[in-house]
Amino acid sequence: MTPPEAPATGTKPEVVETPPAVSVCLEVLKNRADFLRTARSKRKPMPGFLLQARKRGVDEAPSDMIRVGYTCSKKVGNAIARNRAKRRLREVARARLPIHGRPGWDYVLVGRPGETIARPFADLLSDLDAALAKIHGGSA
Repeated sequence: MTPPEAPATGTKPEVVETPPAVSVCLEVLKNRADFLRTARSKRKPMPGFLLQARKRGVDEAPSDMIRVGYTCSKKVGNAIARNRAKRRLREVARARLPIHGRPGWDYVLVGRPGETIARPFADLLSDLDAALAKIHGGSA
């Protein structure tokens, strides 16, 4: 006797192949020097955050990946508020940087007091799209 979930005809169920969700690997910036180099480069203030971006040199990290960092000062609020703001920034970056970001670039998202937490998530997504388009000269 076969179990109830086994196919009666003995055929295998169809296997549906799905493409990978993200084709570009995001790496998180961890070194202070990387944050400082990015802070000296291009910047685009948006209502929900500040985007800092720079193209890495040939002698730096591999050029086939996008690196991203997140920061929120104490002006954003207490630790709970800062962590919430950074979680929102991480999700925005995860959703948009593989699509509109460029490999070989470093990006830092800086939280804004009150705005990063209170701004609707859809607006944060559109802010990042617009900031990337502006940083990359109109074509992200």
